[in-house]
Amino acid sequence: MVVNSSQRRMSITAMAVVLSAIASFSFGSSTRVAVALSAFLTLLATGAAIFTTPGLRSSHPVVVRAALTITTVDVVLFATYFFPANTNTNLATGAAMSIVLLGLSFLTGASGQISLGNGAFMGVGAFAMAIWANHHATSPIVVGLLVAIVSGALVGLLLGLPATRLRGPYLAGMTLAFAVAFAAILSSFNSWTGGDSGLQLPTAATPPHWLLGFFDSGTSLLTTNSMWLADIAIVVTGVAFFFMANLFASRTGRAMRLIRDNDVAAELVGVSLPRGRVVAFVVSSAYAALGGALSTLIDNAVSPSTYSFALSITILSLIVIGGIGTIPGALIGGIVYAYSNSVITWITNQTGLNPQGNLASQLNGIIFGGLLIVTMLFAPLGISGTARHLWRTRRRRTPR
Repeated sequence: MVVNSSQRRMSITAMAVVLSAIASFSFGSSTRVAVALSAFLTLLATGAAIFTTPGLRSSHPVVVRAALTITTVDVVLFATYFFPANTNTNLATGAAMSIVLLGLSFLTGASGQISLGNGAFMGVGAFAMAIWANHHATSPIVVGLLVAIVSGALVGLLLGLPATRLRGPYLAGMTLAFAVAFAAILSSFNSWTGGDSGLQLPTAATPPHWLLGFFDSGTSLLTTNSMWLADIAIVVTGVAFFFMANLFASRTGRAMRLIRDNDVAAELVGVSLPRGRVVAFVVSSAYAALGGALSTLIDNAVSPSTYSFALSITILSLIVIGGIGTIPGALIGGIVYAYSNSVITWITNQTGLNPQGNLASQLNGIIFGGLLIVTMLFAPLGISGTARHLWRTRRRRTPR
């Protein structure tokens, strides 16, 4: 019966793929558009079939996560074709921030270490991307992103080594010192970082020529609508979330949670506490650096004032609001961050506040502070954690 069910599912999927290809070539305005639409529908049908296959989640969880990631990225990439420029920009900004939040969620939520310096880690990746781009203008974007990841991981390793002997507020104080000193460190290397004025990327991120042919309006659609930057951020975010989901479910992730809950028990079962804490710092800083590099790519510039201590507090607030230690919580926090500027603009327009005034400049902190208070009062597990708790409670109460 299981074999027949699997065969039936495979037949339905194959039929859906064939029908989607026929429909794409029937309604596509050109051959390239038809190929692109057919690829989108094929990935959607295949991913949905894999994700909904009974028993596959327990026997091949990595395959199911890959199918879910590909399907989600596929749908969002398709949606950016229809989104206006401001929506695509917000989407790219939220995607970059969600990667940073994901790294902090692993550090604080999984291993139990408190960090107030992820804004500075984000700045490490941002400046690494900008410096590399200014010295290697023709190198692919993926190379700059890898340089940023390696730079963030190395800085995280340098801070993670002394962190093995620190706990609680002492660890938070060390990362706080790094966040506060980050601007001074940048100004000490003016020839590389540009000092207080920062750095401008030599050229804006442009799509390759082969991709332009898929769109009738060519470069205008991809650049004017910020579609290309949004697509880069979405793909990178999908890859980052896929690796983090596997890391959470791996032996390393389980060891991190054991260190968080009971470090004595972790040592008794053979888990190395120093190694675990260093790994958590390296992973968190690498993810923060990747998010910073994407932000530099989106803004086409980087400035030391952007990566201040206030940003680290904002990042910590966002992950608490979304849900510490949860993957959807990082995504929720990224969405909240992406649309915070739009909310501030709406408030200033409705109330008549001076956008350059003191109150308007502090609205960002006021909004995040208010959201943090409301979350702690009514959803102490964060939005994602509370939703998961309510869902599990409902399932337990539902009679079978």
